[in-house]
Amino acid sequence: MPRSLTDEILEEASSDNVWRPRLLDPADEADARRLTAIRDSGVVRRVHDTLEAQAGQLARTRNPHLAADDPRLTGCVEEILGGRQMADYGTWVWYPWSARLVRVLPRSEFRELRTDRNRYKITAAEQLALGHRRIGVIGLSVGSASAITLAQEGVGGSFKIADFDQVELSNLNRLRAGVHELGIQKTVVTARHMVEIDPYLDITTYPDGIRPDTVDDFLLGDGPLDLVVEECDDLYVKVAIREGARAHGIPVVMETNDRGMLDVERFDLDPERPIFHGLLGEVRAEELQGLATKDKVPFVLAILDERRLGTRMAASLPEIQQTLSSWPQLASGAAVGGAVTTEAARRILLGEAMPSGRIYVDPFDDARAEEILYREPVAAPAPPGPVPEARTAPVLPAEPGRSERITPDAARWIAAMGTLAPSPHNNQPWQLTWQEAGQQLECRHDGSRDLPTLDFENGATWAAFGALSENVRMAAARLGFRSRVLTWPDPGRQDLVCVVKLTPDPRVGEPELFPAITRRVTNRRREEPRPLAGDVVSCLTEAAAELGAHLRLVTTDVDLRTMADLIGAADRIGLLNPAIHAETMHGLRWTPEEVRAKPHGVDVTTMELTASERAGLRLLTQRRVIDFLAEIGGGRGLEELARKQVATASAIGLLTVPGLSRDSYFLGGRAMQRVWLSATARGVALHPMTNLPYMFARLERGGGAGLSRAERDELTALRGRYTRLFPTPPGHAEVLLFKLAHAGPPTARALRRPLDEVLTLAPPPRQASALPGSSPPS
Repeated sequence: MPRSLTDEILEEASSDNVWRPRLLDPADEADARRLTAIRDSGVVRRVHDTLEAQAGQLARTRNPHLAADDPRLTGCVEEILGGRQMADYGTWVWYPWSARLVRVLPRSEFRELRTDRNRYKITAAEQLALGHRRIGVIGLSVGSASAITLAQEGVGGSFKIADFDQVELSNLNRLRAGVHELGIQKTVVTARHMVEIDPYLDITTYPDGIRPDTVDDFLLGDGPLDLVVEECDDLYVKVAIREGARAHGIPVVMETNDRGMLDVERFDLDPERPIFHGLLGEVRAEELQGLATKDKVPFVLAILDERRLGTRMAASLPEIQQTLSSWPQLASGAAVGGAVTTEAARRILLGEAMPSGRIYVDPFDDARAEEILYREPVAAPAPPGPVPEARTAPVLPAEPGRSERITPDAARWIAAMGTLAPSPHNNQPWQLTWQEAGQQLECRHDGSRDLPTLDFENGATWAAFGALSENVRMAAARLGFRSRVLTWPDPGRQDLVCVVKLTPDPRVGEPELFPAITRRVTNRRREEPRPLAGDVVSCLTEAAAELGAHLRLVTTDVDLRTMADLIGAADRIGLLNPAIHAETMHGLRWTPEEVRAKPHGVDVTTMELTASERAGLRLLTQRRVIDFLAEIGGGRGLEELARKQVATASAIGLLTVPGLSRDSYFLGGRAMQRVWLSATARGVALHPMTNLPYMFARLERGGGAGLSRAERDELTALRGRYTRLFPTPPGHAEVLLFKLAHAGPPTARALRRPLDEVLTLAPPPRQASALPGSSPPS
């Protein structure tokens, strides 16, 4: 007489040998009948239905930028359901041994959500690949920790687990099991734990352990294993499984519960490699069958290498069958073993470097004492903050009085005012020489300070010299001197960017913008945005137009959001690009000592970062972190700072000038300084955000040299969106992209190189004089 569904359900619920759950699709008619029968059987103790919450969590992980209460998540959940009702979605899992009925997401969605917190230690693509791997685990006392950790980490989707023994009370010192599981097969207990983590796992159990007639079936049945984790005590099995694994090119991993010893044998890479690295010599498996425990000791010592045994393990071996019943093992060792075997397995299965050999994960090894960090406590790091001199206006030479000639003291003061000009990444790329005889300031380019990738064709550098010349012009005018600026006056000296010739002129008055020179700063503070007053906009526009430049501002919320996207994308592209990343990070100054020692570059304090943003930027200084983000196609978080900065903007502006030559950029720098000083004079904060236009210049005029194909393609797409907001005419240079905002004074200002390091005072030529008794030159 056939059994009823109810009889079958009751029998499963009372069995100590059942470990496979029932997976029931509520939309399937047969599964729906069984589900009803289980509910009506009276054996269900608990029903766990959190499917709706799981779907919501999956929607959150797919859209991490959305807040938990964002109404858009409802649409994301509906997309996950794909038009199905929640009642017909997912899988009901019946665990007979615990009488629990649990509802979970479908297989792929379940695994996606369950392993979401693995990312990016394991990428989604790697996780998917690992889920198709087949792993065998032999020996389920210590090996149970490995099997469960492998399942928990998602390393392997198909498992074979083997052990002939049942759970005994003495196993509970290291085996993850409860007293209610005493007397149950270890394979059953371990399999249950694994499927309670992931009910979709494919598991085959070998409750009789590994015998001579099952070695090949274990390794090859239903397809060859990709990896074997061997943790058994039986010497025959240890050797036999390795002989078979070597014959079929299957790697073997072992951990010994002593000093965290991890053993790896890459038979997949070296099929001729002797088993146990040659430590056993030519011993074959059949020679080890039936040995008494005392006769196994020499082989165990050879495998473990008695010179490297932990002291207590070594002392315990002679006591076996005297005062000890078997090898000592600890729960801590089993936990370490589960961790290191899983780490090794993941690396092997993903094709990462994991050579054959043996390592010890033993933090208390005396030989590694020198590796212990912080034996002595260290002083707490100083809280980040500006150096005192960065809080105040720059210290300048005393301002001289008016005179008929520029004295050396006046030349120093004028040069110091000039060097307050902005420069790309505050690199201050100038060397100045005052020629007393010619009453002129020579401004030379220091090529050692160039940013060859960030600053395409030195456009920003020439703009910086233009800004310097504008400061010099205004400072000289305050002393009653007119300036004449000659750019690249000597074809034989291309480093001589400009010469500023000064002549006295009593008609020259103090320029209106002069007082703003010492107050001009890059201000990155983020405060509540407010619109710019109309007179401010017209003032800045007119300041640019005085020199033939053009200023365009975007101010609407929609346009600012677009600019946030574009500038953020440029920041991400730049940081992921090796050359731009190197130039950016090389210029950062993190400590007061660095700021003082190298007062060129960007003091991180001036970036106005929160503690978490500063910590994140510190991580990004490590190229290995950036390389991994690039490898996985990540880095969207690198856009976030730009988004926050633009979110507090009153406007984003672009300053352009006709022409693309170095003279065009020089002129653009003069216009830039006038715009910036005009903003300063009216209390408006200005923050350059120039990566984007200079990347576009590299893309369009430099053929994208130094950029990858993917970077060029993305920048091309960004350019289309950008030109809708800033339709720059062909043949015009984009000198400065910047943010305007209402903000209080910055926390710190950028320092300047010492004036004596920048400026040389050339002595006047000596006058020839006749010696007594000599004839004058003819």
